[in-house]
Amino acid sequence: MSRDRSLDIAVTGVHARLPGVTDLDDWWAATLAGRVLTTRLDRADLLAAGVPTALADDPDYVPARGHLADADRFDHTLFRVSARDAELMDPQHRLMLETAWAALEDAGTAGPAAADRPTGVYASGSGSGYLRAMLANGPLDPLTLDQALHGTEPDFVASLISYKLGLTGPALGVQTACSSSLVGVHLAVQALLGGECDQAVVIAAGIDFPQAGHLHVPGGIQSVSGNCRPFDAAADGVVAGSGVVAVVLRRLADALDDGPEPYGVLLGTAVNNDGAAKAGYYAPSVTGQEAVIRAALASADVGGESIGYLEAHATGTRVGDPIEWAAASAALTAAGARPGQVAVGALKAAIGHLDSASGLAGLVRALRVVREGVVPPVAGFTALNPLLEADNSPLYVPTEAAAWSGPQPRRAGVSSFGIGGTNAHVIVEQPPVPPAVPPRPERERLVVLSAADGEALTRTAARLAEHLHRAGPDLADVAYTLAAGRAALPERLAVTGRTAAEVADRLTGGTGALRGRAPVDGPAPVVYLLPGQGTQQPGMAAPLAGALPGFADHLDECLAAFDADLSARLRRALHDPDAPADELAATALAQPALFAVGYAAGRALTALGVAPAALVGHSLGELTAACLAGTFGLTDAARFVAARGRAMQDCPPGAMLALGCDPDTARELLAETGAELAVATVNSADGCTVAGTVEEVRRFADRLGDRVFHRVLRTSHAFHSALVEPALPALDRALDGVRAQPPAVPYASNLDGRLVQPGEPVDARSYVAQARRPVRFADALADTLATLPGCVAVEVGPGRVLTGLAEAAGLPAVPLCPLRTDRPEGEVLAALGTLWTWGQPVPAVLLGGADGRLAHLPGYAFGGRRWLAPEATPPAARAATDRAATDRAGSDPAGTDPAGTDPAGTEHAVRERAGGDRPQRSGAGGPDPAVLVPKLWAEVLGHTDLTDDSDFFALGGDSLLITQLARRVHEELGLRVPLREMLAGRTLGRQTAVVRDALRRDRARPES
Repeated sequence: MSRDRSLDIAVTGVHARLPGVTDLDDWWAATLAGRVLTTRLDRADLLAAGVPTALADDPDYVPARGHLADADRFDHTLFRVSARDAELMDPQHRLMLETAWAALEDAGTAGPAAADRPTGVYASGSGSGYLRAMLANGPLDPLTLDQALHGTEPDFVASLISYKLGLTGPALGVQTACSSSLVGVHLAVQALLGGECDQAVVIAAGIDFPQAGHLHVPGGIQSVSGNCRPFDAAADGVVAGSGVVAVVLRRLADALDDGPEPYGVLLGTAVNNDGAAKAGYYAPSVTGQEAVIRAALASADVGGESIGYLEAHATGTRVGDPIEWAAASAALTAAGARPGQVAVGALKAAIGHLDSASGLAGLVRALRVVREGVVPPVAGFTALNPLLEADNSPLYVPTEAAAWSGPQPRRAGVSSFGIGGTNAHVIVEQPPVPPAVPPRPERERLVVLSAADGEALTRTAARLAEHLHRAGPDLADVAYTLAAGRAALPERLAVTGRTAAEVADRLTGGTGALRGRAPVDGPAPVVYLLPGQGTQQPGMAAPLAGALPGFADHLDECLAAFDADLSARLRRALHDPDAPADELAATALAQPALFAVGYAAGRALTALGVAPAALVGHSLGELTAACLAGTFGLTDAARFVAARGRAMQDCPPGAMLALGCDPDTARELLAETGAELAVATVNSADGCTVAGTVEEVRRFADRLGDRVFHRVLRTSHAFHSALVEPALPALDRALDGVRAQPPAVPYASNLDGRLVQPGEPVDARSYVAQARRPVRFADALADTLATLPGCVAVEVGPGRVLTGLAEAAGLPAVPLCPLRTDRPEGEVLAALGTLWTWGQPVPAVLLGGADGRLAHLPGYAFGGRRWLAPEATPPAARAATDRAATDRAGSDPAGTDPAGTDPAGTEHAVRERAGGDRPQRSGAGGPDPAVLVPKLWAEVLGHTDLTDDSDFFALGGDSLLITQLARRVHEELGLRVPLREMLAGRTLGRQTAVVRDALRRDRARPES
């Protein structure tokens, strides 16, 4: 009879920071090799960490620990945590933020993907040695104490994670001593099954401060040898370890529907307490441990005969090990396990006891065992403890790595027992076999990556590139996961490619890497640039149809607006790169073709989320702009464009010459040479074109010689000159019955070079004159920049002529379809990727991996600086710092530390750079807010590199810190500043103005 799987829970994301290894793969390799990863600390390390000399020299002091490297580092910028908050925050809280982020990335649900589903947080931490160190160095002032408590007490870390990561499910602190994190798993499972959340992050940390050894007490539970040897004849106690672990859980059915491949499945969980039926509060209980294992098996609806591995609590103590062995043997035997069936794992032998995080670390290792089908040895094991009842026990201790030989499917139990008697047990199973996925087509895909700062982006890209080279995953899955399962952070990188190897090369500095930064105040306004005749190419619609979502449908809509014969000719010319170029060059076909491409691309971009704030067309492009702006309906516009193309084609042949000079200079040259030509377009401050007969253009070019740059354009007619006047009556007739509407979006008029504003009346007949008079494109760009400062432009059509003109005018621009390489679809994706790196709301998931699935990929490469609050600095180190600061002050009056070697002096340096302990006084004898407010910002935020535009909240401030800031203003000035105005002010400049205004009002009050 098969199990009911409706209550099964998938583990979809995992991340851990553990002693002696760089990552989980490194840990697994060390596990299989049976390596012991604990560290012996030398005396100098102990003293530097703050261990008192008398204790370090005590013969009973054991300098051994599972030491976690870089536990004092924290990437505070990513989490918008102020520098001052970061240094007061317990290392456990810091690393839990990073680890939760990384686990959600591994699950493919970081950023908006996590916010879209209710995600619970179940967090456990050990007692804060960091807070104790601060208090041991002396009392803290009330504001600092309040700030420190929020950053160190375990009560606050779950809600902190939820706040910083935008998670909306339950946020609970779980504290049951050593079993805390596995109890957290149980609570998370119950919440998922009860519908309280759709996803859960279970996270725990056990990091003492300082990370040091222990004083062995005879009869105590801590090892005298400094080796943790669970179930071993040489077992003499536990060794502490440091680490942080997180898993992400979802209901199995949900995870299989839209998640990455699970690491494994939780079949059942149970929690109980020993009660009073044991020798003492600290003593374990056979009865309680046996009962919790039986309850977990019942919850999982499986028998003991199906279990092949047990990750034991396994502290390596003489009392604890025999009790745990007896309890597990009894529970599994009663449930049907055979003698010698269940291999025992004991991770504490390798990394030490991670306290609150130990159960979660055991769960992660058990998941790896059932996933890989390999049973690891117990590290350092020598011989079985004779106190264990091994005869007929279902348990055995493996001494070397071996392939799984137990029951199928592979299942394991995980135990965690807390001091005081709260016991937890979890039953896990190997992940289901993933369904076969047909190979995806090899095609151009957009891959995006982002980080909070440029250095982190470079590190993250290098880590991903290494994985792509090594593992060669499906590029569709890579593109989809990075677009759909990661947060879009300010520093951005985008690449295109057809294979994982090609993308990897481009990620690490090869050609094609696009980098940018999203503005903090939201996307810049976008301007569409619509090109005119001369940029057309056969097949120019094909790359857009292949890479721009929605383009093909909008193109079909546009082609249907032309008559059937023209529509058929257009369709072939637009889609077939081998269509005759000379046929498309004919004005009667070129103008409708360019209009159709510009219209379809503009509509598709708008639907994609990149809507225009203004449209600037060049010649024919103005008609496309007017149609996209709503001035002309599609049917009227298409009919007029077709008539315009036919009428102009019937005009006498002519030529156009581009000049590298301003229009006034061009007119002087025309007068000087006697050329009968007209200025047709003014494209930039130093670029225009003249037009006339072919012979006049040739003669003028010969007379110019090398005085001015010039180039004959590829065109059959002299547009915007007297030679097109024969077309004007036909254009006038084509506008019969056409009524232009006021635009909904500003667009540029070529007649006067200004933006026609929404609601402004438009005369349809003006488009007769528009065909004859000069194109004032440079003026249109200038008016656009003046109206929309900070805007960016997209050339919506083939080529990049207008992009160059816009860039010359100071307008950042990208050509949507430059048609310059043999991979034009990649060009379109690269253009869209550029917009994404500029912070535009481009849905990257549609551009590279819409046919992919979430996959496990390397996540954010954290690399924050080291943090140590001055209040937590050991007295000896503080004294050395003060001496060094005094020495520096003799040669460096600023007292700075340019090498950054004085983390303990951060607070002192911040205050000193900010202007000392008291505010400077203005010339009138009163406090100067322009000096005082930056000083106070430096105190509460820890930032000194400030400008008037610096944002309090972007630098890690919050409402609590605003109240501290207001209190410090009151202490310095003796006045109350309005909290609401300070909150609304946000920036340093505006908050300074709030304080200045409050001070002015205070001085203006009559004295009583």
